[in-house]
Amino acid sequence: MCDKAKLEKWAKETISRRHFGVLGGMAAIAACAPMGGRSDTQEPQDVTTASPGGFPAWTERNVSFAAGSETIDGFFVAPTSGPAPAVLLWPDIAGLRESKREMARRLAGRGYSTFVINPYYRDRQGQIWEDFADFAGNGGWPIAREMRGKLNAEAVMHDAKAAVSWLDEQKEVDTRRGIGTQGYCMGGPFTFWTAAAVPGRVRAAGSFHGGGLVKPDDPMSPHKLIDKTKASFLVAIAQDDDAEAPNDKVVLRESFDATGHQAKVEVYAGDHGWCVPDSPAYNEAAAEKAWADLMELYEAAL
Repeated sequence: MCDKAKLEKWAKETISRRHFGVLGGMAAIAACAPMGGRSDTQEPQDVTTASPGGFPAWTERNVSFAAGSETIDGFFVAPTSGPAPAVLLWPDIAGLRESKREMARRLAGRGYSTFVINPYYRDRQGQIWEDFADFAGNGGWPIAREMRGKLNAEAVMHDAKAAVSWLDEQKEVDTRRGIGTQGYCMGGPFTFWTAAAVPGRVRAAGSFHGGGLVKPDDPMSPHKLIDKTKASFLVAIAQDDDAEAPNDKVVLRESFDATGHQAKVEVYAGDHGWCVPDSPAYNEAAAEKAWADLMELYEAAL
C-alpha cells in the first residue's frame, strides 16, 4: 500500500537534506548488507571482498542477454567458492538500483548466485533512479506506471523463462540445485509467476510486501497458479497491507493447503516497503526477521 502524497513529501525532504550533505540517501544500506559491497557498478568488474563469519567472497558484473527480439539486462553477483544455487530477484517499482545490488551481494555472501533483473528493460536499459527518494521525488510514478503496465503475467513469465535459461548457462550456477526467486512490492506476484513459468527449476519463492497476490476475478491471479508450481513459498505481508485486505492471507493459506504446498504466510510488524533499505518504511528488525525466514526457506528448498 503506497501513499503517493506522503512518499513524495518524504522524498523531497530526503533529496533536500542529501543535497546539503546532511543525509546520504543510501545510509541505511549497511544494515541490510553488513559485510560491505561496492557502488561503482557502471562497468563489469570482479570483486573479491571477503565476507565475515566464514562466508564466501563474490564477483559481480552487469549483464545483458537476448530474450527473443529484445535484450534483458541486470546485475549478477556470485560467490567465489564455486557453483551455487541461483536466485532471481525482482525489484520493486523503483527498479534496479544500489539497494537491490546490495541485497544481491548479501545473498552471494551466503552462497547464492543472484541475478537482479531490470524489470523495465523493454523501455530502458540499466538503472533509471538512484534510489527510492530519487524515484518518488523526481517524477518516477507516471514513468513507472506506464512501464509497469506492460508487465502482466504473460510478460513476466516470458522474462522468467529467459532469465532462468541464462542462469543455467553460467558457470557460477549449480544446475543440480533448485532456483530461488524473491520479489518486493510489485515483484511479489512476479515470484508466483516465475515459479509457474519454470516449475522444473524454481523450488523456492519469497514475496515481500507483494501487491496483487489475490485477484479473484483474474485467471492469472498469483494465488490461482500455485498448483502449477513445485516451489515452497514464503509470503511476507506488510501490516498495513493486511489491514487493508485482511482476507488475502486467508485465501493464500487456503490455496496453499489445497495444493499441499509448503508455505509460510505471515503478517510482519512492518509497513509496506519495510524490507527495502532505501524505503521510508524500512524497519531493520522486521527486515532482519524476513531475511532469516528467507534463508530458512532457501536452505530447506534449494
